Amino acid sequence: MAAVSQLQRQFIEYTTSLYNEGYLDDQYTQLQKLQDESNPDFVVEVVSLFFEDSEKLLNNLATALQQKIVDYKQVDSHVHQFKGSSSSIGAQRVTNVCIHFRNFCEEKNLDGCLRCLQQLKHEYIQVRNKLEGLFRLEQQILQAGGSVPMMESICTSASTMSSSGKLSA
Repeated sequence: MAAVSQLQRQFIEYTTSLYNEGYLDDQYTQLQKLQDESNPDFVVEVVSLFFEDSEKLLNNLATALQQKIVDYKQVDSHVHQFKGSSSSIGAQRVTNVCIHFRNFCEEKNLDGCLRCLQQLKHEYIQVRNKLEGLFRLEQQILQAGGSVPMMESICTSASTMSSSGKLSA
């Protein structure tokens, strides 16, 4: 069981870092609360749909911004959709980039929009990689016969972290 407790500790530390670094916010915790025994893969399924939609939206944004005459209303519509879906899963840093992106759309600032598109791609890839790592860790815990720690206890642990990054007693 030592392996399980080590994996659970890694899970808690990793999840805590995702909140502390702004990758996730409380909306992700709310999403976790909707998962139960009758739908144990709920979060993975919702986040996977987010990944699929995000890839399409990023492609649509890139195409729209490459047009000779940019339709900023269309670009803003795509960014608005991206903002909504990222917010619904708690992808805080992606949501924040979308807010700035929408401001550049309103100003019809092509350079600003192009910079935001690059930043949006970067933040999306970061959060996708982080969440995929979190899901892999969850699977390792379950395969080892353990249970995944609840998010409420992790959020509480995040607030008791010391400056060294270790959980305080």
